[in-house]
Amino acid sequence: MELCCLDQCCTRAQPPSHPAPSGSSPDNLTNVDDPGPPQRSDEHSYPQHWEADVLLRDGGTARIRPITPADADRLVEFYEQVSDQSKYFRFFAPYPRLSDKDVRHFTHHDYINRVGLAVVVRDRFIATVRYDRIDAEGRPSESGTDAEVAFLVQDAHQGRGVASALLEHIAAVAQERGILRFTAEVLPENRKMIKVFTDAGYTQRRSFADGVVHLEFDLEPTAASLAVMRAREHRAEARSVQRLLTPRSVAVLGVSRNPQSVGRALLRDLAGFHGPVYAVNRNAPPGTELDGAVTYRSVLEIPGPVDLAVIAVPAPAVPAAVAECGAHGVQGLVVVSAGYAETGPEGRDRQRALVRQARAAGMRVVGPNAFGLLNTDPEQPLNASLAPVLPERGPFGLFCQSGAIGVALLEAAHRRGLGISSFASVGNRADVSGNDWLQYWEEDPATRVVLLYLESFGNPRKFTRIARRLAAVKPVVVVKGARHTGSLPPGHAVQPAASGLRDATVDALFQQAGVLRVDTITELYDTGELLAGQPLPAGDRVAVVGNSDSLGLLTHDACLSAGLRPRTPVDLTTGATGENFRIALHVALTDPAVDAVIAVAIPPIGTHLPAEDLGADEPAFAEALLEAASRAQEAGKPLLLAHLALTELPDRLRAAGIPAYPAPERAVHALARAVHYAEWRRRTAEAEQTARVPELDRIEEAKARTLVEAALETRTAVAARTQPGGARIALPDADAVALLAHYGIDVLPTLPAPDEESAVRAAATLGYPVALKATAEHLRHRPDLGSVRLDLTGEPGLRRAYRELDTLLGGAAKARLVVQPLAPRGVDTVIGATVDPAVGAILSFGLAGAPAELLGDVAHRLVPATDQDAAALIREVRAAPLLFGWRGAEPVDTAALEELLLRVSRLVDDLPEVASVDLEPVVVAPHGLAVLGARVRIAPLPVRSDLGPRAMSSL
Repeated sequence: MELCCLDQCCTRAQPPSHPAPSGSSPDNLTNVDDPGPPQRSDEHSYPQHWEADVLLRDGGTARIRPITPADADRLVEFYEQVSDQSKYFRFFAPYPRLSDKDVRHFTHHDYINRVGLAVVVRDRFIATVRYDRIDAEGRPSESGTDAEVAFLVQDAHQGRGVASALLEHIAAVAQERGILRFTAEVLPENRKMIKVFTDAGYTQRRSFADGVVHLEFDLEPTAASLAVMRAREHRAEARSVQRLLTPRSVAVLGVSRNPQSVGRALLRDLAGFHGPVYAVNRNAPPGTELDGAVTYRSVLEIPGPVDLAVIAVPAPAVPAAVAECGAHGVQGLVVVSAGYAETGPEGRDRQRALVRQARAAGMRVVGPNAFGLLNTDPEQPLNASLAPVLPERGPFGLFCQSGAIGVALLEAAHRRGLGISSFASVGNRADVSGNDWLQYWEEDPATRVVLLYLESFGNPRKFTRIARRLAAVKPVVVVKGARHTGSLPPGHAVQPAASGLRDATVDALFQQAGVLRVDTITELYDTGELLAGQPLPAGDRVAVVGNSDSLGLLTHDACLSAGLRPRTPVDLTTGATGENFRIALHVALTDPAVDAVIAVAIPPIGTHLPAEDLGADEPAFAEALLEAASRAQEAGKPLLLAHLALTELPDRLRAAGIPAYPAPERAVHALARAVHYAEWRRRTAEAEQTARVPELDRIEEAKARTLVEAALETRTAVAARTQPGGARIALPDADAVALLAHYGIDVLPTLPAPDEESAVRAAATLGYPVALKATAEHLRHRPDLGSVRLDLTGEPGLRRAYRELDTLLGGAAKARLVVQPLAPRGVDTVIGATVDPAVGAILSFGLAGAPAELLGDVAHRLVPATDQDAAALIREVRAAPLLFGWRGAEPVDTAALEELLLRVSRLVDDLPEVASVDLEPVVVAPHGLAVLGARVRIAPLPVRSDLGPRAMSSL
């Protein structure tokens, strides 16, 4: 058997009607003399969930789907276009054509023991893969855990990453069917195939016998295989965006004779494009020119290739236009046409059909309802948008969804004199998304800072992963719209789980990914300008130097409010000269106790000079700042200007990379974000070397898994599976305690006290001192309502407390009274973990009590948490000083608290069926801690959107 790699087609064994070649297995599954188990294609339903759109290495798209009996003609046509050499690699011998028996064999599968997948472009096969289940001796089997696998890739499509994508998908299918291991036989001269499995990261074994290399590889994903898959995903998505931004030729569809039409505006905006530009108007006479472009009635009539098509025809005419583009070999589409998901359910159906149609033809879609794309590269300028002017070249990559926001972003950049590297306003974001652009900007040397305006997330889990990697090398600044409403703009395609993301979850996502969140477009550029032009600060110590005592004090106060550590402002007085500024800035920048410098300036008072001048010494002042900027770069310290009533000077300084802000608080807020980002970068770099998910004792994962699986088999769990989205099931208290104990989390025991005598017996069993408390839902964790009695050291006190609660709460509450051993004195905290279907498991920490709940003083981290994450969690809440000896109190055992956080993280990471864990309260004492209450909810295994084989979103 031989497999195909990225650049070479390889094979498994002979087709059914061919005798086994020398050196191949006599028990070959595809040999006609041993056809294996009977075909049962008709006995199993078509596994539609195996279908997936994939992005190939060169940025093109294709569809992977199971092969069916209806594919006979496609298979024959595909095989005819495969070279003799590739056929030899597939079958170890010359095999020019497939017989009818062969075709039936390769198109009839039972989708369990024999599975075939095909890669399809424009309804034609370009590659196939097949596995056959075998037993330990290599014979056909219906119960073995091994399978033979073989690939065949059409020669014209080799080198596009087709085989690697197929390998991921067939491996996922095999695992779903209980197969643990693939085997393959490879000709020794096919070194590329052997290398592809090594590079894929699977655990493999190899041997050589009878002139054939025998490969075995386990299908369980490894850290290496996951890294390889994501690296391939990164390259493919980055390349797909690059193809959109750098076309060799462009066609505009929907160009009318009306100069005011959208199509004509798009055509005029392409005037600076260096390659051929074509106009398409179905009613135009042949040879007509519009705005300098030759007009054709169809894309199919255009004589040369077309890489990018901008579609501005009405929505009902889009399918025909897309079909012509696909037939002509267009690589990408920008669909500005409206009338899709933003209009309602029917429009959403049209939008899905548009994406399916384009991807099936190998094309990516920007839009629909898009504003367009911009590329300011002077070698390959592109304005495939409704923006009337191509912006100046600059360091910012801009992404948004709304066209109106796109206009605002471009206008703000122009007004501030800021240039961009590339821009996308993708409308409904049905295909090309912000995640694709992040992949591209990571590779683009012209983009130094990424600025995003997001109104929704298509795949938050993937965004977090990509943004974290990108933020480690380039700043990512985001405005997130719909912060408080929770509603999505019409037309935005998102996973159902992502539609209701809580803002606290979004904050946690951004924080852990190193993304800087701002509230307005002004703050977006304020922060981006500083990060693009100045070095990252080494700390939070700020020097303030200027010619206004009042402005200096305002800046000082703003620094304190932002959590920075400013020095006393240096006031040079309003009569300061350029030389005064030069000396003061030099002193500040060379001071080892200063990490950043803010210069503050106002026009001289009492003069009749224009407001934009500092006076006769203005050039010297500018020179002083420019000299200081050069020194700041050398010292690695950012230099900012905060000013009032200056206009021309800030523009000149901005051109030299010195950000200038017309209000001190704007300068300080930008600097504070730069400080936080720099700290995140340092912490992340350190974490890569030192952070770890520590080994923990008392972990019994197998027993915990058995407990959860048994609970999911109860009638309650079975009923939950029939509910949309799956219900979360509360484990009984005893089961929750047992599950937590399997992860080394001990919960203080409680005994029910339905009557006074039961309470006395419970206290005798547990031992005094004890606590008596109510567990009714509305009283849970509410000692302020008088539902708890503590420090009960004997029977008389317990009886008295029982009667008090009985009177206070009413007789009905007695059934919900419990007795519990008294925990040591300490600080009450709350630990939780919740699985968000869109983002994953989130670990949370806060102090217990209504004030913390009302103020939202809770810190979050994505799971799995490292030791550094646990340490940071307990220090991020505003009430953290209570844990570290506030006002002379004894510090509590934060080491025990960190370990408990890690145990909860490990639990929800190991067992994805655990939907939530709530530990409240957790009393942290100076030595040790006690978990007084626990709740655990479980749910059927969720669909993890960012794991498994690469696949494009099918929203």
